[in-house]
Amino acid sequence: MRIKFFLLLLIGFAAVCITVTGITGCAQIGYPTGGAKDSLPPVLVSAFPPEGTTNFKDNKITLVFNEYIEVQDIQNNLLVAPFPKTMPNVSHKLRTVTVKIKDTLLPNTTYAFNFGNSLRDLNEGNPFRNYTYVFSTGNTIDSLTLSGTVIMAESGKVDSTLNAMLYKNADDSAVQQRKPDYIARLDRQGNFTFKNLAEGSYKLYALKDGDGGRTYNSAVETFAFLPNDIVVSSVDQKADTLYAYAEEKDKKNNSTAPSGGKVTADKKLRVVPKNGPDNLQGLKEPFELSFNRKLKTIDYQKIKLTDSSFNSIAGAKLSLDSTRKLLTLTSAWKEGADYFLIIDKDAVEDTTGTQLAKADSIRFRTKEKKDYGNLVLRFNKLDTAKHVVLLFLKADEIIRSIPVTAAAFTDPLFEPGEYDLRVLYDDNNNGIWDPGSYTGKRQPEKVITMPKKISVRAGWDNEKDIEL
Repeated sequence: MRIKFFLLLLIGFAAVCITVTGITGCAQIGYPTGGAKDSLPPVLVSAFPPEGTTNFKDNKITLVFNEYIEVQDIQNNLLVAPFPKTMPNVSHKLRTVTVKIKDTLLPNTTYAFNFGNSLRDLNEGNPFRNYTYVFSTGNTIDSLTLSGTVIMAESGKVDSTLNAMLYKNADDSAVQQRKPDYIARLDRQGNFTFKNLAEGSYKLYALKDGDGGRTYNSAVETFAFLPNDIVVSSVDQKADTLYAYAEEKDKKNNSTAPSGGKVTADKKLRVVPKNGPDNLQGLKEPFELSFNRKLKTIDYQKIKLTDSSFNSIAGAKLSLDSTRKLLTLTSAWKEGADYFLIIDKDAVEDTTGTQLAKADSIRFRTKEKKDYGNLVLRFNKLDTAKHVVLLFLKADEIIRSIPVTAAAFTDPLFEPGEYDLRVLYDDNNNGIWDPGSYTGKRQPEKVITMPKKISVRAGWDNEKDIEL
């Protein structure tokens, strides 16, 4: 009976209707929404020893926060300056983070522990960004700073994955033999700042560390250096811009072998034109043929260029490149004309003695002038002594390279498209960008990327002023 009475009482409460000044409504049971999502970072409540401690003699640091905390990816986040031989151990429990120092601390030295984004609240993962704990083993906290910028020399752009590195009272070989004394991250604009420095002479570098050794030990690593030492003597001191480069390209294995690891060899010798599926040939470019195998012999007399009526074209020239797989044909092309390239069966032979399965006749047509844009560029403040070269790029690949020798450039047959435009200062005047050399103490050639793309439209006069 008591259970039935209790159930009836609950039903009665759920169906209660309230009448107030003629308005009737029934009360409804609801649930709490949970409130807004926590987006606030954790707050540091205390540190022991306190931040800014001088004559530091402990081997442990304790940080207490206002909420439960966790430490994420400490290996890639924590920067200790000066850089220790043995990294400290960082652990967390509830609201406390404990740092155990394993390295012998230097006397009269200011230390800074930058935790990056590793300290986060447990529930929402909000980071306590770039917190730095500073102490000194001497009587004072060093407060000098050095800032600067790192730019990729070949593109004029920024690569924020590089680190700036600082060596105090070091020789030129230090960057190749040992870890730096100080490390600073680059921001998205390529800027860095070293803090809590003591007065003295430093060597400054930047490095994309390929093997995690914190040393420059490979020509394929992206690297930058200043040729002269920097004497740090004031707050907010600026360094010259560093221009980063890789002395050699990283030759990665781009093999596309099937998952089984075996590549099925093509037993036939094949040839393919490289001017695209529509077989439209540019008026200023050579016609190119690609062979699937390296050629051993080639008889140029058995390869013939003709017009649409199969009349031979005089003055056509053939040449095989150093790989012996690419055959190039140059000719004074006529606009909107049809051509045939006739290759006899025994005109070529690969290194296994295989010839073409049959004679081949490749038909193609040249473009018309209306397929191109008329490009006119005018240069302001041109200094020809700097050997300026304009680089036109698509998807970071150089499509055209044009030396600038006059205040204006005109090309009535420019390939239409959207281009990134870079300005190369070609110091040795060889027409290409050259990297630096640390052993030769040679800085890389510098490139500036123009802020806006250049658009070339077919059948239009495309004019642009460029400030150099």
